[in-house]
Amino acid sequence: MQNRIIYGIDIARGSPRAKELPRYALAVFRDGEITHHTMLRRQKVLNMVLKDRPEIIAVDNIFELAADRKELISIMNRLPDGVKLVQVTGGLHPEPLVRLGKKHGISFDPTNPNEEAEACARLAELGVGHEVSLFEDMTKIKVSRARSLGRGGWSQNRYRRKVHGFVQQRSREIEDILKRLSREKGIRFEVVNVKGFGGYVRSEFTVYAKRGEIPIHPIVSSDAQVSVKNVERDRIRYIPLKQKQSRRRFTIVGIDPGTTVGIAILSLDGDLLFLKSFRGIAPDEVVKLIAEYGKPAVIASDVAPMPGSVEKIRRSFKAVPASPGAEVSSEEKIALGRPFGYSNDHERDALTAALLTYKSYKNVFSRIEKKAPEDSDLELIKLFVMRGYSIEAAIEKVQAQAQAGKKPRKAPEPPVKPEDMALEESLRKMRETVQQQGEQIQNLQEYVEELKKEAAAKDRKISKLEARLRDFKKEAYMEVRKEKELRIRESTIENLKRELVRKNRTLKDLRRRSKKLRKIQKMEVRGEGTPVKVISAFTKESIAETKEHYGLKEGDVVFLENPSGGGTATAQILVEVGVRAVLIPEDISHAAEDTFFKGGIPVLKNVPLERADDFAMVEPEVLKMAIAEWEKEAEKSRQKAKEDELQSIFDEYRSERRRGLL
Repeated sequence: MQNRIIYGIDIARGSPRAKELPRYALAVFRDGEITHHTMLRRQKVLNMVLKDRPEIIAVDNIFELAADRKELISIMNRLPDGVKLVQVTGGLHPEPLVRLGKKHGISFDPTNPNEEAEACARLAELGVGHEVSLFEDMTKIKVSRARSLGRGGWSQNRYRRKVHGFVQQRSREIEDILKRLSREKGIRFEVVNVKGFGGYVRSEFTVYAKRGEIPIHPIVSSDAQVSVKNVERDRIRYIPLKQKQSRRRFTIVGIDPGTTVGIAILSLDGDLLFLKSFRGIAPDEVVKLIAEYGKPAVIASDVAPMPGSVEKIRRSFKAVPASPGAEVSSEEKIALGRPFGYSNDHERDALTAALLTYKSYKNVFSRIEKKAPEDSDLELIKLFVMRGYSIEAAIEKVQAQAQAGKKPRKAPEPPVKPEDMALEESLRKMRETVQQQGEQIQNLQEYVEELKKEAAAKDRKISKLEARLRDFKKEAYMEVRKEKELRIRESTIENLKRELVRKNRTLKDLRRRSKKLRKIQKMEVRGEGTPVKVISAFTKESIAETKEHYGLKEGDVVFLENPSGGGTATAQILVEVGVRAVLIPEDISHAAEDTFFKGGIPVLKNVPLERADDFAMVEPEVLKMAIAEWEKEAEKSRQKAKEDELQSIFDEYRSERRRGLL
C-alpha cells in the first residue's frame, strides 16, 4: 500500500515502572521500506508521531509505553486522530512475539530491540494484532470561564456579566456546529446549561461520536475556555485488526411496540448501533431494518410478558426472548438511557430493554473473554451461552465447528541451505551485531554527555524555582492572613448590622408604646380618659392572669379582646369582682350576657379605645353615654320582664277560675 506509515516500537533500555527513564527502538515502515531509530525517548517518539501521523503504532506489550492505565490514557489522548495503537501479540490472551513471527514467516533476533521493533511493524502491516480501545464512542465538551471572578469590587457585577456572556456566546457557537452535524451525519448530542448573571456559568455537551468526528478543539481565551475530552471505558477493549467477515455480527435488540415503535440495537460489546422511533411502521419493515445491523441474538421488551407484536418479530429471527422480571420505574429508565441519549419515551423504553438485557449477560461475557482461547469466535460462544449452553460447552462446540470447517493443508517443506551459505549468514549477522554495538556505545556516550548538561541546567533551574517558591509562599501567607482578617471583619460587620436592625425595630416599637402610654396617662390625669384593663381571652385563665399582673377590683372597666368561648361561670367571676363595665369588640354568648345583665354590669360593644398593649383608655363621656344607653335598654328589659311576669300571673289566675279552682 502506497503512502502507508506504520511504527514498530520496542523498549531498548529501562522501563516505565523503573527509576531510569526508558529508551526505545523505533522501526518506521514507510512505503515498504524500513528505517531504524535507536535509543529514543518516549517524548521524541510522540513528537515523530505528531509529525508523521502513522496509521498504526505497533508494540508487543502496551505497558512498555506506560507504567499503568492512567499513563496509557494520557498517551492515547495525545495521539492524533486516526492513529491506532496495536498490540500485535493479541488481546486478553497474548501470544509470544517469536511464535507469531515464525507463524507469519518473519525471523528476527529476540535479543535485538531494533529487530523486535521491525517485527512488530511488519506483523501490523499484515493485519496481525488487536487495536487497543480505551475510549467510548462518546465525547464530553465543557465550556466554562477561563479565570476566577475573584472577590470583586464596584465593577464586579459588570465583569461577571461580561464573562458569563462570553461563555454563553461560545456555547451557542458549539451548539450550532453540533446541530449541523446532527442534520448532516445524524450525530446525537445533549447539552446542560448552568445559567448565571448575564449568561451561562458553564455548558456541558455530551456528543455520541468519537472525538475525531467532531470539528471542535480545545480553546482557552481571556474569559472563556473549551475542553474536549474522550469518555473512558471501564476496561481496556481489544479489537482485532482483521475482523472475520464470514457472517453478520450478533446483536441485542430492544423494541417498544405501539403506534410509534421504538427500536434500540446494541452489539454484544454493549455499543449502541442504532436508536430511533417510527410512527406507523409495518412489522416487516421493522424486521428488515433490524437485519441491516446484524443477526439478533436476543429480542427484548421492557415489560413482561412480552407483547404479541414483539413476539412475532422475535420468532422471525429465532432469537432468545428477554424481558425484565419486575416493572421498571421511569427514574431507572431515565438513568439507564441518559449516557446514550434519546429523543422520546419510545426510544427510552426500547433502549432500557436492550441495556437491561446486556447488563444481565455482562458478567458472563467477561468470563467468556477470559476463558476462551485467543483465536476463538467470541461472538459465537456468547450466542450459544445466551441460548442456554454453559461456557465450557459453548467453547467446545465453537472449536468443534471451527475444526470441521478447516481444510487440510500441506506442511511447507523446510528450506535447505548449503553450509557455506550458513557460514556466510552467520558472519553477516556477527558484523551487523558489532556495528550495532558500536553505534549503541556511541549513542550511550552522547547520552551521558547530554545527561550531564541536562543535570547542570536542571540544578540551576531548581535553585531559581526554590527561590521563587519561597517568595510565593511568603506572598501567599500574607495574602491568606489578609483575606482571613477581612473575612472576620466582614462577618463582624454583618452581625453588627443585623443587631442594629433588631435594636432599631425594638426601639421604634418601644417609642410607639411609650407615646401611647404617655397619651393615656395625660388623659387620665386631666380626667379625659378612664383606664381600661385588657383581658386577652374570655377564659378563667386569662382573667386570672390579668388579675395577677394588673389586679382586678370593684369599679374597674375591662376589655375582652376575644369574647368568644366564655359562659355563665366565666362571666360570674367578673360579676363577683364588681367591675363597672365590660367592653367587647363582638357579640358574646347569650348565657354570659344574661349573667352580666342579672349582675347589673353593662356589656358595651364597639366602644372606641386608645390601646397600648395590655392597657387601654376610653373617654369618660363616651363611656358614660354608653353606660347610660345600656341602663336605658336594661330598664326597658326589666320593665318588660315585670309586665311579662304580671301577665303570666293574671293568665294563671284566669285559668284557675275557669277550672273552678277558685
